[in-house]
Amino acid sequence: MPTTLITGANRSLGLETTRRLLEAGHTVVAGVRDPASADAVRELGAEVVQLDVTDQTSVDRAIAALPALDVLVNNAGVLGTAFGVDDLDPAAMDAVLATNVTGVVRVTQAALPLLRRSANPVVVNVASGVGFTRWLTTPGHDEYPVAAVPYAASKAALIAMTVQYAKNLPGFRVNASDPGYTATEFNGFGGHQTVTEGTDATVRLALLDQDGPTGEFHGRNGRIAY
Repeated sequence: MPTTLITGANRSLGLETTRRLLEAGHTVVAGVRDPASADAVRELGAEVVQLDVTDQTSVDRAIAALPALDVLVNNAGVLGTAFGVDDLDPAAMDAVLATNVTGVVRVTQAALPLLRRSANPVVVNVASGVGFTRWLTTPGHDEYPVAAVPYAASKAALIAMTVQYAKNLPGFRVNASDPGYTATEFNGFGGHQTVTEGTDATVRLALLDQDGPTGEFHGRNGRIAY
């Protein structure tokens, strides 16, 4: 039974990913910033561990509590507070990158020793089509109207990081997922997909065997060509 750690697991996409991977037979450890707010994920049957991706001590303590790890789902992310250039400043940029980019590195690096002991180590980075420049520049795509700089930049960085981690870890399956425009608290429930549809790519990538792809970007309908 694979052991999976999911960051930001107590609501929305993280909660649904937890539900589906538990259903698939995984032992799921739900990383949450505030365990007191994790009743929903506990009710699903997941173990809960305090984990703030911006805090090295928190991450180290969470990883040390795991006896084993086969799958890491880097799901935690923030939208930020700057949605154009008039409200953008370095602090707003740093705040988004701290969670969406540096936080992923912090958790992944801490988890590598455990993942290296797994017979089938898998990492899934939950990115976004908002980080995919082709869609940001193509009228008609959900991503095209998005003007926010920090969020788009952070997800573009995460997609590139996924490729580089895959190149450095040939024995791993390391991929990025695009949930698509999904109705969550993140966007005021404005998306046109359900949370189940929004987790299709993440769940599929989390269930890969050793012969699966690596270094790729996937949406719910399959691979997205760079």
